[in-house]
Amino acid sequence: MSLAKRNALVTGSTSGIGLAVARALAKEGVNVMLNGLGDAVQIEKTRAGLAEEFGVKVLYSPANMLKPGEIAAMVREAEDALGSVDILVNNAGIQHVAPVDEFPIEQWDRVIAINLNSAFHTMRAALPGMKKRKWGRIVSTASAHSLTASPFKSAYVAAKHGLTGLSKAVALEVATMGITVNCISPAYVWTPLVEAQIPDTMTARNMTREQVINDVMLERQPTKQFVTVDQVAAAALFLCSDAASQITGSNLVIDGGWTAQ
Repeated sequence: MSLAKRNALVTGSTSGIGLAVARALAKEGVNVMLNGLGDAVQIEKTRAGLAEEFGVKVLYSPANMLKPGEIAAMVREAEDALGSVDILVNNAGIQHVAPVDEFPIEQWDRVIAINLNSAFHTMRAALPGMKKRKWGRIVSTASAHSLTASPFKSAYVAAKHGLTGLSKAVALEVATMGITVNCISPAYVWTPLVEAQIPDTMTARNMTREQVINDVMLERQPTKQFVTVDQVAAAALFLCSDAASQITGSNLVIDGGWTAQ
């Protein structure tokens, strides 16, 4: 069965991995609701461009991933405007780098809320419709940090470990309902989020920019290459396909060999 005419909600999709996933879905004929931060003019240009290029409906919600009420309202808006939410991609994420004893409490709360709690809220809101239609795909962007850890990233590591656990639990709950729930765990992908980590990591580790890239980010990736957003998007597209209908509760790792060590 083609994904054409399916409807998707992709959080954190105004740039980076989320936008690449939204683009890959739209290319297959999927109507998409975008969500995320950024310049309003640029977001509208992106939305209109996707709609025109692929001939699908493309909407945008500015829902704040820190606010459960706005998240639930976004899912309802997508269902009302598109007719359903068949595919949910939880991609919204932030990062903060600091030693745990110096980690600002408000930053801990923000990282956990956006990287983990928001996925609970989107799943909770989208699953009733998926159960009713007996079809659904939920894909969450985790991280190699869902399987291993790095120093100074306690909140992020905790959230990504939690996201994979949440996904496994929900996958078991809906296993007989035509719904799959999976994670994708890339290592470092060159995105605005990763680029924004560099100054804080330079400070935390007293390193230059080049040292952070080569000795921190790529040090544990045997391929010594960043994962691309298109590679992650291709994996997400596969997990949404019929070919992946028996893949659920899984964590698809795209890490250049990082976690094989």
